[in-house]
Amino acid sequence: MSAAFRKTAKSGQRLHRERAQPAARKKLGLLEKKKDYKLRANDYHKKQNALIALQKKALDKNPDEFYFKMIRAELQDGVHKIKQPKDEVTPEQVKLMRTQDIKYVEMKRVAEAKKIERLKSELHLLDVEGKNPNKHLFFLDTKKEVQEFDLAAHLDTVPELVDRVYNRPTIATLQKETLKGATEPAHLKKLAQQRKNQYDLLKQRIEREKAMFVVAQKIQTRKDLLDKSHKVKVKKETKNGPAIYKFKFQRKR
Repeated sequence: MSAAFRKTAKSGQRLHRERAQPAARKKLGLLEKKKDYKLRANDYHKKQNALIALQKKALDKNPDEFYFKMIRAELQDGVHKIKQPKDEVTPEQVKLMRTQDIKYVEMKRVAEAKKIERLKSELHLLDVEGKNPNKHLFFLDTKKEVQEFDLAAHLDTVPELVDRVYNRPTIATLQKETLKGATEPAHLKKLAQQRKNQYDLLKQRIEREKAMFVVAQKIQTRKDLLDKSHKVKVKKETKNGPAIYKFKFQRKR
């Protein structure tokens, strides 16, 4: 009964109120209560403890110590900021990776590869620029034979066709059949220009196919990085290749 009586007595008690700021000190703002003082005191002690810890760390520091944040961080407006490494990506690669997915890039790369194979089958790369020239060696016994050597006679063809690497018939063939194909200089020049244009087109398609392959690899690498497993970077990313990571082996169940 005593406990119930105490509860009943407290319910009718007057609420305790802390005194307010006196009228003469209204200009100083609200009067600080104990809860406000505790917050201010805790904040003050927290800052003092942080300063003491930093002083101790500075005293214990080795002057010859080196760590990579010394060169990877810079001071901006009084705040240390770590320099983020920039990815070696060209603007074209960024545009493709942001707007297209890996399936589209791979589809375009396969289409380019098929066009390259078709062009190679038509051109045969016989007189392409930059290609290492084929060497045809003739072995002779004496210096006199070297001085008297006649390339046209040795190849059994006419002197006008000696410089050709293809379509170089022998004299016996020319006696039986006429020379097929263009023979006029103007026509030959036109065909050479057309051939050069085809080789330039082939070169452009090869470069485009390589660029598509690099973009597809970079997109796949970024997808693989979404995995939360432990990984170590083995090679940095370049414009011509993706970054290489070594992932921790995990047994698949």
